[in-house]
Amino acid sequence: MSKIGKQSVAESTKSAISVLLGRYDYALDPKKRFTIPSCWRRIMGDPEDVFIVPDPEEKCLNLVPPDLMRARIEELQKKALLDPSLNKLLQVIGENSEQLTLDCQGRIRVCDKLLRFANLTTTVAMVGSVRLIKLWDPAALGAGDEVDQEAFREAAKGLGF
Repeated sequence: MSKIGKQSVAESTKSAISVLLGRYDYALDPKKRFTIPSCWRRIMGDPEDVFIVPDPEEKCLNLVPPDLMRARIEELQKKALLDPSLNKLLQVIGENSEQLTLDCQGRIRVCDKLLRFANLTTTVAMVGSVRLIKLWDPAALGAGDEVDQEAFREAAKGLGF
């Protein structure tokens, strides 16, 4: 392979899109921690911290990568600092969310209030949702060992795939 060919491969690898895909079910350990899969940690840039926010529509939690949260915060910082309605909304989000530091094994410990919200008692089903990770009670999702073609069809259609 020529040097030019090698450069094109390297350049295309650098521009590859990294997305969070798949499903991983992990038991909560005795301290109620669970591990974020190493492949997802790499995709997120091996972050020190992640953000956990409750889903506004479903009984699950959203694990938001730091880059995505940083982009949202940058948008909010452009708004007036003392806007009372904005600050009230931000307070609700702040009170019900967490910024968690990963330990050396990639584990996090979500607070009891959020674990209860999503009914995460013994196991967490982590589902890659392209931009973020959804944390579910596995009983709410089913085994996840079959492709729901109808749901996939609707998702693909809704996204214009």
